[in-house]
This record gives sequence, C-alpha cells and structure tokens, in this order.
Amino acid sequence: MNNMHGIIFSYEKQTGLRELLEHRVHGSIPFATNYRVVDFMLSNMVNAGIRDVGVIMHGKCQSMLDHLGTGKSWDLSRNYGGLTLLPAFAYAERRGSDGRFQGKMEALACVLDYVRRIRQDYVVLADSDVVINLPLQEVLQSHIESGAQMTAVCTDVLGEGNDTYFQMDEKGRITDTTYQVYTPSGYRCLNVFILSKELLVNLVTDCMAHNRYSFRRHVLQQGGLDLHGFVWKGYSAHINTVESYYQRSMELLNPEIRAELFCAERPILAKENESPSTYIDPTGTCVNSLIGDGCDIQGDVKNCILFRGVRVEKGASVEGCILFKGTVVKKGAQLRHVIADKYVTVSENVQLVGSESYPMLLARGSTV
Repeated sequence: MNNMHGIIFSYEKQTGLRELLEHRVHGSIPFATNYRVVDFMLSNMVNAGIRDVGVIMHGKCQSMLDHLGTGKSWDLSRNYGGLTLLPAFAYAERRGSDGRFQGKMEALACVLDYVRRIRQDYVVLADSDVVINLPLQEVLQSHIESGAQMTAVCTDVLGEGNDTYFQMDEKGRITDTTYQVYTPSGYRCLNVFILSKELLVNLVTDCMAHNRYSFRRHVLQQGGLDLHGFVWKGYSAHINTVESYYQRSMELLNPEIRAELFCAERPILAKENESPSTYIDPTGTCVNSLIGDGCDIQGDVKNCILFRGVRVEKGASVEGCILFKGTVVKKGAQLRHVIADKYVTVSENVQLVGSESYPMLLARGSTV
C-alpha cells in the first residue's frame, strides 16, 4: 500500500472569477474541453499510487459532488478507503458555527476524526484550483531525504502579489514566508504540502486550542517548523481570475504546453462520458482549436476551446472563445474573446467582442 494519503481542499475563495463561481466552487470549473480543474490534482495523487483521498468542501459544492461521484473514474471507488467526500459545513454546524470555515486549519478540525483514522504515514495537502501534472512520488522522496517536517511545492515563476512566496537558503530550507507583497520575489507557493500524519494531527489540535484557523498565517508564518521547498520546474497554472482562466486555457493551444500537461507517463483522468463524435460540416472550418465530444460545427471556429455538445450554426463565426457544454451559437452571430458558461444561447446575428486581456463572460443559461 502506498505511504501517502491525499486531502484536497475545495471551497469558496475571494477571487475574481465572478460568474464562473455562481453555480460551483473553484475545483469544478470546466477546463480543457473534457476536464474540471480538480481532475489534475486528483490525477496527480492517483498517478503517485495514492488510493485514499479526502475532499473537504463547503459552499456551492453540488457541482463538485456530481462530478466526483463515487470516484470510479479515478479508480477510487472502494469498499474501504478510496474517495471520501467531506462536506465540512455539515461537521461545522454540529459545532455551532454557520457552516463556513475561516481557514484550512479550521476545516481540518471539522474532520479531525477522519484525519486521525488515516492509515498512511504521510499526508498530501493540496488545493483543487491548481492545474499541474506533478510527480508526487518525487516530492515525497525529496521530503524524506531532506529530513524536514514539511515540504512545500513551489515554482520560481512569479505570479501575483496575493500569492504566498517563500525565501529559501542554498539547502532548500524555507527561511521566510510572505503574502500580499507589493513586489513578489523568491518562490511562489503552489499550495501542495507533504507532512507526516502525526504532525498534521498535532498542528490541527494545537491551532484549535489557541483559536488559530489559517494554515498560511498560523503554520507557515508562525515559525518553529523545519520547512523544505520542492521547486517544480514544469508547467503550473493557478486559476483565480477570469483573465487568468482565459489565458491559461488559451495556452493549451500551444502543442508544447499541452504535451507537458497531458504527458503519457502521468495521464490526467476525467469523468467518463458517452457523447458521440464531433461533426464538422464540409462548409465549416475549424482551425487551431480544442474540441470536445458531441459538438456540431457548421460555422467557422478559430483558436477556440469548445466543450461537449457545443453547436455553431452555419454563418456563425467564433474566434478566441471558450464555450462551455451545451452552448449554441446561432447563424450569423460573431464572437471574439468570449467565455460562455453552460447552456448559453447566442441569438442570430449578435456580435459579442471582448479582448484577450479582458474577455467577455456570459453567465450560465443566459440568452443574448
């Protein structure tokens, strides 16, 4: 049995994803035609041999519950262990709160009985909104060799100031943790951590005894722990704004990035579907695009990402767009740099134009 246990946090955050979170949490946002964002971290764990994964949720988690189901698509449907869905709000209500948790430590405290029953020696803590294909076995090996109490996965590619950043010495020890800095420097945290189960239980119980709830502030920045950094040199994407979602999605049109993210050695698994093949009409065009199953393309599609069941009628033109499941673009319509959530209908001869830096976003089920 593998010596790691996975815990994924899926919850509402204060971000700029706007209408994309109206009916879902971060991890269940559709991505790359056939996937949800959580599929990447879940696949990372399965590819590393992890057979027990708990997903801690609160907020609009119905979409996540529907997507994960029993975990069969990831070979996590088991009589003992496997995938465990942990709606932390249900546990929190028993403790007299309003069903929301203030931070990861409080969320872990809500499911402390589950944490104590973990069979493995090591626990991987990860967020559900990171797109990455990470060899977690290598991270575990690095953690063991370092002798540190906790290992944090990070990257030298800087991001926004509201990310967490580490300063490290020449031996890979983390010497400082900063957040919301004006000028980011150092290594950006990817919110993937490995530590022992014993240490995790001790940290949770200590934080609750002192009314501390934030993992970043009360664990990473508090001091007293021997922290080690694992620097990931490959591709990673943090989805936290509409603009970042659009840009990270459009990057997949680059074959090199696509090949790295969807490498054969560590396949990204997704929920099974039974959609028919996509139809492209001889009079239509489809250029440099990613197309999901079950689409009907009779118009012109260029530099787009289309999810399952999208229909582009004759005379319609879409360019630089991301169209979610069931979207219909009727004849004569023209779309440029548009993100359409599920089941959107764009009426005949409508023109919608956004920009690469600020794409237009259409809410789920709307008609324009």
